[in-house]
Amino acid sequence: MLAMLAAVALGATACGGGDAGQPKASAAVTRCPAASVAGWKQVSRRAGIPVYCPAWLPSPLRPAIDMNGTPGAENATVAFSRDGSYLVSWIWAEAQTGEVHVILRGYPGRTAIPTCVLTGSGSSASTRHHVPCFADPHGTITVGGIHATLYTVNQGADQWHLLYAWRNGGSLYTISQHVAAPLGVRQVHADLRRMLQNLVTVDAAS
Repeated sequence: MLAMLAAVALGATACGGGDAGQPKASAAVTRCPAASVAGWKQVSRRAGIPVYCPAWLPSPLRPAIDMNGTPGAENATVAFSRDGSYLVSWIWAEAQTGEVHVILRGYPGRTAIPTCVLTGSGSSASTRHHVPCFADPHGTITVGGIHATLYTVNQGADQWHLLYAWRNGGSLYTISQHVAAPLGVRQVHADLRRMLQNLVTVDAAS
């Protein structure tokens, strides 16, 4: 964990002043992959808010989202919670090789960081602690219209991930990636910034 924080701190320092270290705007227009638009519109329709489609994901993940397909590295897992929030996840894992895992979330009509419940074992009974699901902020980055904060201590499916969170139109959004072999902290941080640069808004209402 200390190594993760040190590496992230170096990256955040590089992003601190002016445009140094920040992703540059692409000359080409970034578009949501044509095969993914319908799936993201379904997510947007059910969530009732615009959503963010990644035009790029780290290899070997592919930014496809087909509700009728098989979840994995080439197609997203999509889940909705009782509170209306959604989770879209791609994962690739191979024994003796490693894992690549990316998660996008949206919290309709909420801008506060959600609370997670941790259960620990005490001397006589288990104890429950309420903690922020995303914590330990390490700087901000602005890419296009997104002004995001980096969090390094996260819970639930985002545990051991680096995570960027931002707010838009009265809702909270996040994107995270697991820090795990074969990718180190620096590479994951670079991947996240590239993904932020390549997010495209999809709105079922438009």
